[in-house]
Amino acid sequence: MRTTVWSFGAFGVAWLAAGALAAQSPDTTRRDTASVALVREVFAYEGGGRDPFVSLLKSGDIRPLLSDLKLGGIYYDQRYPVRSVAVMRDVTNGKRYRAKAGDVMGRLKVTQIRPREIVFTVQEFGFERQESLQLAKREEMP
Repeated sequence: MRTTVWSFGAFGVAWLAAGALAAQSPDTTRRDTASVALVREVFAYEGGGRDPFVSLLKSGDIRPLLSDLKLGGIYYDQRYPVRSVAVMRDVTNGKRYRAKAGDVMGRLKVTQIRPREIVFTVQEFGFERQESLQLAKREEMP
């Protein structure tokens, strides 16, 4: 006597069970309709501050870069140096910036304005460093 062993996976068992149920039902014209509602979990961030799921590289927090800025002029007040103003231009998009001591532009904070240069404190990845932009040298007429 020869014995045959059949192996069914989960799909095969479900298919056989569905066939057995269909064979038991005498009324094949009536079909039960059941509505299926899919529920999807949705997350909405409502915290105060920066969204931790948004990339820092795509946000406007990193612009302008110091390498993109060109110092156009400095209006230096010798009597009250804190009232001095520096005018810069972003060479990538042409946007102009007017900055005073203490102003923050992205990761750049204006630390000091001197007669021929502006000093920034650059904040990157938890570290701070100081960089400066200087006015172009004047050409003297002979």
